[in-house]
Amino acid sequence: MTPAFELGRLPRIAFGPGVRLRLPELAARHGGRLLLVTGGHSLRASVHGRSLYESFHRHGLEVHALVVSGEPSPAFVDAAVREHRARGIDVVVGIGGGSVLDAAKAVAGLLPSGRAVMDHLEEVGRGIPYEGPATPMLAAPTTAGTGSEATKNAVLSEIGADGFKRSFRDDALVPEWAVVDPDLLETCPRGLIAADGMDALTQLLESYVSRRAQPFTDALAEQGLRAVREGLLAWYEDTGDPAAARASMAYAALLSGITLANAGLGVVHGLSAPLGARWPIPHGVACGTLVAAATAANVRALRSREPGSEALARYGRAWALLAGDPGLPPADAPERLAALLEEWTARLDQPRLGAFGVSAADAAWIVERGRGGSTKTNPIVLDDAELAQILEQRT
Repeated sequence: MTPAFELGRLPRIAFGPGVRLRLPELAARHGGRLLLVTGGHSLRASVHGRSLYESFHRHGLEVHALVVSGEPSPAFVDAAVREHRARGIDVVVGIGGGSVLDAAKAVAGLLPSGRAVMDHLEEVGRGIPYEGPATPMLAAPTTAGTGSEATKNAVLSEIGADGFKRSFRDDALVPEWAVVDPDLLETCPRGLIAADGMDALTQLLESYVSRRAQPFTDALAEQGLRAVREGLLAWYEDTGDPAAARASMAYAALLSGITLANAGLGVVHGLSAPLGARWPIPHGVACGTLVAAATAANVRALRSREPGSEALARYGRAWALLAGDPGLPPADAPERLAALLEEWTARLDQPRLGAFGVSAADAAWIVERGRGGSTKTNPIVLDDAELAQILEQRT
C-alpha cells in the first residue's frame, strides 16, 4: 500500500528551450510595472538578455531594475523594498542564479506590507507570522543548482563571526511561474557548472535518503539523479551535446527544488549553513566539497548502528542511477556511491574548505551550529566526532 504523504504548493512550470520568450507576456498579465531582478553580470550583456529587455518594453511594461551581487542580506532586501514599494510594482521577475531568485522572492513577499524581513526570518528573526500577500513573482534560473524557482523559501545571509544563513519561508513566496529555459544557461562558467551541479546532486540525494522521503519525491529524485548522470560531467568537461547536457542539468535542478521542499535535506546542507555564514564559501561549493565525505560517514554509521535501515538500500539505488548500472545494486553499492562521489569531487575540481580560511580548529564551532535545520532529516543522527571528521576530511 502506498503510504500517505503531503505535497506543498508548486509553481506553474514552463520548461524547455525558448520558454524564456513567454516571460514578458506572463509578466504583463499582472500589470504594467515590473521589477526585474538580475545578477551582477547584467542580463543586458547577453544576447538573450537584450532580447528580453526589448520584449518587456514591447509589451508595454515599465521596467525597474534591481541588481543582486553575491548572496542577499536582510539589509539588502529591506533597502530594495524601501526603494521600490512607492513605485506600485505589479509583478517581480527574477532572472539569475539562486541568490537572485531568493532576493526576488523576499522582495516580492515584502513589497505589499513594507515590513522588515527580520520580522519573519526563521530562528534569528522576530518571530512575527507572515500573513502575505506577496507580489506575483516569476522565476527564470540562469544556473542549474539551487532549484529556488520551485521552493517557498528565500535564503538570506549575514556573513561574519556572528553571521547566519536563514530562510524567509512561506507558501505565498512560491513563484507564480518557474520558467526554466536551458538556453539561459549557455554562458554559465565552468566553476559554477561544477558547484551548482553538485548542489543539485546533493539536494536530490539528501531528499532521497531523508527521514521525510515519500513516494512522490522519490520518483522525482530518481529522475533527477539520472539527469545528473547524463548532464553534469558532459557539460563540465564539454563532451557530447552541450545543449542536451544543459537541459539535463536544468531539469535536475528543478526537480531538486521540488524534492528538497517536500522531503527535506541532510547533514551536508546542515553544515553548509554555518560555513556560508562565517566564511565566503559559495553554497554550491560547500555542498560539492562535503557530499562525498558526508555520504561515506552516513553509510558507516548506518552499517554500524542501523544495518536494516531503508536508507542503505536507497544509497545503493542512488549509486546505480549515477553509475548507469541497470542491474540489482550489489551489497557494497552504498560504499561504491561514496567512492563515485569522491571521484566526481576530484573531476569537478571542488576546492577544500581550507582554501577559504577554514581550519580543523573551527570544526567544533561549525558542528555546534550545524545541528539544526536540514540536519534534522538526515537518515541517521551523527555524533559530534562523526560530523567533525566530515569537515576535517575536506579542510
